[in-house]
Amino acid sequence: MFAALGDETRLSLLARLCDGQRYSIAALTEGTKLTRQAVTKHLRVLERVRIVHATRDGRQSLFTFDPQPVIEMKEYLELVSKQWDVALARLKTFVENDQD
Repeated sequence: MFAALGDETRLSLLARLCDGQRYSIAALTEGTKLTRQAVTKHLRVLERVRIVHATRDGRQSLFTFDPQPVIEMKEYLELVSKQWDVALARLKTFVENDQD
């Protein structure tokens, strides 16, 4: 997921998708210097990490943002952060008590 979000183009696509609307590739390409093929490639990367979902509407695919994987990653990172806080607090206590 971090690799997928580490690209500026993909982040700009997500920024457009975050409003909850469904967008076609043509709509996402509009106003950019990207080709439809480039936008499609970036959207497929985001689909692989489940951040974006495509649905068919006639002949076109419509893309939407799914925040759930991002929420799950945020929760995981918060857990890891708390674990590090506890470990660092233990280390601090150990170091301070060892100097007495």
